[in-house]
Amino acid sequence: MRIAREGYPIIAIPALVAVIALLLGWKLPAALFAIVTLAVAAFFRDPERISPLGSDLILAPADGRVMEMRPVEGVGADSGTRVSIFMSPLDVHVNRAPVSGTVKEIEYQKGCFMPAYKEDCSENNERNAVTLVATDGRPIKLVQIAGILARRIICRVKPGDTLEAGERFGIIMFGSRVDVYIPSGAEIVVGEGRRVTGGESVLARKSI
Repeated sequence: MRIAREGYPIIAIPALVAVIALLLGWKLPAALFAIVTLAVAAFFRDPERISPLGSDLILAPADGRVMEMRPVEGVGADSGTRVSIFMSPLDVHVNRAPVSGTVKEIEYQKGCFMPAYKEDCSENNERNAVTLVATDGRPIKLVQIAGILARRIICRVKPGDTLEAGERFGIIMFGSRVDVYIPSGAEIVVGEGRRVTGGESVLARKSI
C-alpha cells in the first residue's frame, strides 16, 4: 500500500509506542497501538489512479460524496457551479488536479473548524484556494477546506507549477472537503449524493 509522504511522521508515533510496549511486555497496549498504527496508515493511503483522457474533461479532485452543487456568481474562476465533495475519515484524502494546467494563484485563509458538511464552512473554515489555468485558457478554482477533525491543509504546489489532470497536488488530514468551481457552459455529469473517485471520476465536460 502506497502511503502519502506526509503520513510517515504521524504513523511513526503510534508505531513507536507499540514497539516500546511490546518490548516492555505490555501485550494489550502494544496490540492497541498496532491497530492505531494500521488505522492511521490506512488514512494516509495513496493509491495509484488512471485518469481518463480528454481535454474537455473535468475530474473529481478528491474521493468522497458530492454533497452540494450550487451556481455561484463571480468573476473568472469564482463563477460557474460550485461542486462540493465531502471526504469522511475513511476516504482517501490526497487531492488531485481536475484538469491539466498551470497554477496561477494560491490563497490560504485561516478560519474555524466547523464540520465540513455544513453549508457555510466554505466561507468560514480554514481553507486553501488553488486557481489553475487549464490548457484551453479557462481558470478553474479548487478550495481545500479543513473540517472538524482536519487541522492541517497541505498544498504541494506553488504558482507557476504545471499539473497534469489527475496529478496529486495536496492532502488534507483527517476528514475534510474540497470545492471545485466548474466554469459556466460546462456540462455537469454528476449529481448530489453520488460518490466520486479523485483523478478518475468525471464531474463535467467543458464546451469546446
